[in-house]
Amino acid sequence: MRKVFAEFLGTYALVFAGTGAIVIDQQFHGAITHVGIAITFGLIVMSMIYAFGDISGAHLNPAVSIAFVAAKRFPIKLLLPYIFGQLSGAVLASFTLRLMFPDNQLLGATMPSGSVLQSFIMELILTFFLMLVIINVAAGSKEQGMFAGLAIGSVVSLEAMFAGPVCGASMNPARSIAPALVSGHMEHMWLYVAAPIAGAVLAVLVFQLLKPKV
Repeated sequence: MRKVFAEFLGTYALVFAGTGAIVIDQQFHGAITHVGIAITFGLIVMSMIYAFGDISGAHLNPAVSIAFVAAKRFPIKLLLPYIFGQLSGAVLASFTLRLMFPDNQLLGATMPSGSVLQSFIMELILTFFLMLVIINVAAGSKEQGMFAGLAIGSVVSLEAMFAGPVCGASMNPARSIAPALVSGHMEHMWLYVAAPIAGAVLAVLVFQLLKPKV
């Protein structure tokens, strides 16, 4: 329960700060800017990894939890409780933003700006590289582990910076499901669930090919 609660809190903070930056940017006429939103996502991910990494691993993302199960680095019996904690935290964060900004229509929901195929491929590739970094720092030396939050947060910022205008740069089903559910805009939800999971699992397969044989 401690681990699930840590995932709940961490994902709440991620969605509250990240999608909150999008909402505030819209409400206050671009005060945050696109660059500011990307940096906010990276910083909150980094902060939550350092806050909860020692407790739950700070997955904060159902795609990451599923990928760790596929890599046999995470017990499958904890998968559903983790996903429940992540989704619950994300949805509560979106409800909090709805309470604070009732006039905002999307609440930071991710939407394709072009074709669905374009966004699907983009989300898959973004999550692939994010998960490749995550599994490498998670499986590396203790020194690598100390920099895990910085490395992962930097990748999130980088990818959100250049890909956000295309697909929203979700890389995280919980981050996309929550604002879509609360705002009532579920039309592209399959994309933001399927693409990150596929990208994260593909990263595990590639990592297993790349890692040295013992």
